[in-house]
Amino acid sequence: MRIHFKTDYLQDIRLFEDRREMIQYILLILAALSAPFWLDEYLLGEITYVLIYVLAGIGLMVLAGHTGQPSLGHAAFLACGAYMQVILLEAGVPFLISLPLAGLFSGVVGAIVAIPALKMSGIYLAIATLAFGIMVEDVIILLEHWTGGVEGVLTPAITIGGFEIDRWTTPDYFYWLCLIVVILVTVAYKNLLRSPTGRAFTAIRDSEVSARAMGVNVARYKMIAFGVSCFFTGLAGALLAHFLQAFNYEAFLILISIQLLLMVTVGGLGSIHGAYYGAIVIGLLPVVITILREEVSELMGLGNFTIPGLETGIFALILVIFIIVEPLGIYGRWTKIRIWLELFPMARKDMFRRQKSYLKTERMK
Repeated sequence: MRIHFKTDYLQDIRLFEDRREMIQYILLILAALSAPFWLDEYLLGEITYVLIYVLAGIGLMVLAGHTGQPSLGHAAFLACGAYMQVILLEAGVPFLISLPLAGLFSGVVGAIVAIPALKMSGIYLAIATLAFGIMVEDVIILLEHWTGGVEGVLTPAITIGGFEIDRWTTPDYFYWLCLIVVILVTVAYKNLLRSPTGRAFTAIRDSEVSARAMGVNVARYKMIAFGVSCFFTGLAGALLAHFLQAFNYEAFLILISIQLLLMVTVGGLGSIHGAYYGAIVIGLLPVVITILREEVSELMGLGNFTIPGLETGIFALILVIFIIVEPLGIYGRWTKIRIWLELFPMARKDMFRRQKSYLKTERMK
């Protein structure tokens, strides 16, 4: 088992634990950059969709995973970023400017929503964000002049330096664009967690009473968490608009919010890796279900048959299984397996037994 003996504060907040970890991530990035050369267009499109979901998952992870504020209305902030992106592009704003502005608009909306929600937590906050998500669906229909109402809108093509990027005509360039945005956001998120702001988020998640006792302005940092979370989610919404190319309010229903919450829960709350693992499961699971359904139908001679609600049922089953078996998600399970292998044969059987004890301050949240 590798032990890092840290002798100063800078070692504790560095981006990578050691040189080996840095090399591993560099090789992973190089493999991701080379994906268009060895994948077909269909799989490349699915991976692009996963990257967009990774971005949205990182946004929700800031709020639910590292600040402890559950949200059931994050699809509304996806919609804010998507529609603002279309509005800005139609107004003639360049893509490199419209993309961060769309994210900023979503972040401002999130900070405004956080103002009345500052005194809520837990299930009450989840219900409040759920109500906001439902309200946004109606607002999109009412603002037909900007949003296209029920009919929806068409997303203008991306133009950077006179070069046009489109999901269908240039899928490789669109994939690289999404990958670059995801890498930049991941690095920004990692640096945020190493900052005093990120440590304040974690303190609020663990115990608001203890955070206040340490001098953390809970209301202020909750608002910042909402703003940052919705900014990242707005960026995902802007890229999703280009991925869909034509969409209306039905692309941002409550089911999308539930999928996002399922994604970070299954992937592993409180870890950046969890957003990636969860996005892979949520993004690629429908493809796996479709392939298996076709194989079963061909094997049994059933023709083209469908089971209504199959995907939703499987998502719900996966969530229940992880809550019961592994609340820490895929990343938590992988961490346990890795530690067990590193300690073998000295690992104890009950090493990761759940603790039923908790801080007294937890009862006073």
